Amino acid sequence: MSEKPIEGRMTAAAEGDVVVFLIGMRINRFRALRSWLPVTSAMPRMLKELVKEEGSGLLGFQPVLAGPRTLAVVQYWESKEKLLAYASAQDKEHRPAWTAFNRRARGAKGAVGIWHETYVVPAGSYESIYVAMPGFGLGEATGMVPVGRRGDRAADRLKAA
Repeated sequence: MSEKPIEGRMTAAAEGDVVVFLIGMRINRFRALRSWLPVTSAMPRMLKELVKEEGSGLLGFQPVLAGPRTLAVVQYWESKEKLLAYASAQDKEHRPAWTAFNRRARGAKGAVGIWHETYVVPAGSYESIYVAMPGFGLGEATGMVPVGRRGDRAADRLKAA
């Protein structure tokens, strides 16, 4: 995220459908460091890989501290196909991380939990506004344009497809 706020009312420059992927982990037992530390270190490797690879489909992401035990990442993707292709690719960081998590989870008895949710949002079914904000969320992932280009009201931006 850039640090300098952008003046005026802005909206995300996203075009077409957007895939929002929420993924996270919950530390259920803080003392079980060997169970949850590998999970926390796997996500940065995956994100680094995706950012470096042109055409990966990842538009952008936002880490979120969702509570004292829960870490999450909001990700924006070009398509569900690219998200699913990454998740199942044998030569990418995700598969070995998932395999290692499953192997450790069997002996960890719930020391760490993981979750994800995927939303395919059709064009015209999302809108955003950023006032005196640096790039953030969908706006940071896809760029930002003045609100007037998409409609001054949320209802106008939701109709635009």
